[in-house]
Amino acid sequence: MTVARVTEIICGSKKSFHDAIESGIERANKTLSNVEGAWVKDQSLILDNGKIKEYRVILKITFVLKD
Repeated sequence: MTVARVTEIICGSKKSFHDAIESGIERANKTLSNVEGAWVKDQSLILDNGKIKEYRVILKITFVLKD
């Protein structure tokens, strides 16, 4: 029987939401084993004087626990 866990991470990028997602998944893979899925829970922007300073995403990362 497979058991999985879901953890939530917040990622940011100065380029785009897509870049924030990719960097978050890359970082999660450095710490977590058996990462099998991810979904975007939320997206937001950090603004500075009305201009986009950072794109942020909240990701839910699914990974399978080892036996």
